[in-house]
Amino acid sequence: MSLNMLMLSSSKVGEGKYLEQPKPLIIEHLKSIKDVLFVPYAGVAVTWNDYTDKVQSALPEFAIKGIHQYANPKQAIEQASAIMIGGGNTFNLLAELYNNDLIEAIKNRVKQGIAYVGWSAGSNICGLSIKTTNDMPIVQPASFAALSLINVQLNPHYTNYVTPGHNGETRDQRINEFCVLEPTVSVIGIQEGSAILLKDNKATLVGDRDGVVFKGTNKTTLASNRDISALCFA
Repeated sequence: MSLNMLMLSSSKVGEGKYLEQPKPLIIEHLKSIKDVLFVPYAGVAVTWNDYTDKVQSALPEFAIKGIHQYANPKQAIEQASAIMIGGGNTFNLLAELYNNDLIEAIKNRVKQGIAYVGWSAGSNICGLSIKTTNDMPIVQPASFAALSLINVQLNPHYTNYVTPGHNGETRDQRINEFCVLEPTVSVIGIQEGSAILLKDNKATLVGDRDGVVFKGTNKTTLASNRDISALCFA
């Protein structure tokens, strides 16, 4: 099994345009591939057609087609040249993947080496479960279990910034709650502008921002452009 995956923290960085910052990474990752199957299921306040059109406009180098436009979504996965899953609500995304019986189909194709690109919710589902997403559970998936393509939990959009005067829990406190209940599972926080790249049986934290990893009561900094294979495949 040789995974070929790009798991981006976000579609935007700061005030940048949609997919502007990660676009070079996506182009390099997909290389000569032109036809891309896009999964817009995380979109809730946007129609899936509009979501697909938005991604196509941002990535004119590729021919993007939404999985919802196929009569047989599972067959579309099986025949795809590359799979791309966008951000939005992680619970809605996972619920739709279960509803359409696509979990195993996606896992099998990715394990066969097909190119995968995800951001935000599309990255979160690559881990063991979606229990460390930032989203509200607006729908109930059949299970919180995700694709389990890497042996960790992910937290895209990671930041521990707290607005002055705000008394809610910080991101670290929320992740620590998970770690209290599952102390043997690592959680990787990926800051906006960074990504995890899996290629040639190697996992690397790419981008210009460090990441963090939580496990049990420990929090450790992950330096950017560091090999994190031992962590992802433990």
